[in-house]
Amino acid sequence: MAVVLDDHLVTLTCDNCGDTVAEPRVPSDGEVVWPLVSEHGWSGSPLADGPHRCAHCTRLDPVSGGVPGGILGIEHLGDVTVVTVAGDIDLDTGDTLRMALRHAADMGGHVLVDLARTDLVDSTALGLLARAHRGAVERGALLCVVATSPLIRQVLRVTRLDEVFPVEDSHAAALARLEGRPAVAATESARN
Repeated sequence: MAVVLDDHLVTLTCDNCGDTVAEPRVPSDGEVVWPLVSEHGWSGSPLADGPHRCAHCTRLDPVSGGVPGGILGIEHLGDVTVVTVAGDIDLDTGDTLRMALRHAADMGGHVLVDLARTDLVDSTALGLLARAHRGAVERGALLCVVATSPLIRQVLRVTRLDEVFPVEDSHAAALARLEGRPAVAATESARN
């Protein structure tokens, strides 16, 4: 359920990224949330049981639920927004990554870019990662990249971007770094 109704507030949650909006509850049919959805530029069902997508996820791709080709998901985990990428990142798919990184920045907090399902990045992607890192630093956050492909790791090493932002071998290690936990603890908690 994407909407929480209490005595005084209506809270709407994006089914894609977890972003929320809340407003005072207006006496009306509690099942109909269309005024709140449309007022904030969201998309989805006019009913409380959803699904609902925030304006950012709607702009990414309203037809496929906000997750365009090349981006497997955008997930908000506490103070970390995870952008999971699949497939090559090049000039043709750069706009999709740009929009996903912009959305992650708008969510605030740290950004984890998971490239574990990616085998190729070009200069477009490298520039987007560098800009996203700079934006994160400006708002007092970190950007961390997960890269398992030997080619991507080599490209990050040759361009020295691995000295600009952290590059980890696993999702758990990257989350641990961003959350300030030891990587061993993150791996053990992922097993439990």
